[in-house]
Amino acid sequence: MSPQSNCSATEPGLQIVADISSGELVGEGIQRVTRAIKDMKGIFRDEKSRQSLSQDAVVYRVQAVYPVGEGEEGGLFWGTTFIEPGMVGDEYFMTKGHFHANRHRGEYYMTVTGRGALILMDENRRTTFEPMHPGSLHYIRANTAHRVANIGESVLAFWACWPSDAGHDYDSIASLGFSARLRKVNGIATLVEEP
Repeated sequence: MSPQSNCSATEPGLQIVADISSGELVGEGIQRVTRAIKDMKGIFRDEKSRQSLSQDAVVYRVQAVYPVGEGEEGGLFWGTTFIEPGMVGDEYFMTKGHFHANRHRGEYYMTVTGRGALILMDENRRTTFEPMHPGSLHYIRANTAHRVANIGESVLAFWACWPSDAGHDYDSIASLGFSARLRKVNGIATLVEEP
């Protein structure tokens, strides 16, 4: 592969370019989802602070490529997540977080730009986090809930690759949450256990 600023994946009828300097995906068939403050009710601990922010402010957006049907065994999906810098109370802007619906599936994340924290929780509700920085590669094991927070001053962008039959279980996190929250304590990103 030549050292250009992008790479491409080719399938019959699929031509996608991934810009390695920004993480942006360009091409036909890219699915896009945006989550604004108004979509994040119940995610942050300080609901009053969330309500005080502009409800249309973007927290994160996702671009994804699905070359096979969702739930189809044997395929892989690829996506980029972009998390804006920002705070809700003492918590950083972050993704909703999920387990995989098929708990036996893992995933890879690779940081493209910015600084972040990959928050991981196993099925025994033990929560840890890994620092994310450009070039950092993160393997998310099966049976592990995951979410990402932007702890920097600029957009955090990371690529993800996951099995097409993994699915997403957001409901478990929506009802029980993570056992710890990543909060800014004395200027430092710190995991604080939930009561």
